[in-house]
Amino acid sequence: MVTMSLRAAAWLLAIAIVVISLVPATFRPVTPAPHAIEHLVAFATTGLAFGLGYQRRHLYQAFGLATFAGAIEVAQFLDPSRHARLSDFVVDAASACAGTMIAWLVLKVCSGTPRLRA
Repeated sequence: MVTMSLRAAAWLLAIAIVVISLVPATFRPVTPAPHAIEHLVAFATTGLAFGLGYQRRHLYQAFGLATFAGAIEVAQFLDPSRHARLSDFVVDAASACAGTMIAWLVLKVCSGTPRLRA
């Protein structure tokens, strides 16, 4: 049940990223957080949800989410009110990969193998 919820959350987050990234800039929600932090939180959370929801092949997930981040930036060229930025891609891809790898670490620690000992 938890796995299915995490999978649903992962896909809903990915859809939200697509919608927020591709709507005209006037419809984009604005938060008080810095631009890079907004991207970091969105993509790291998505990577974490995918990594926990789909508990295998985390490297493929990280690669897929980095490709997704690139596709979002390229798609922004279609709307003149949006701006595709290399810096956004770097933050997005790195954050998605970090979220996926954090999920991998959480799963390893929770499974009991391998454990770090002092």
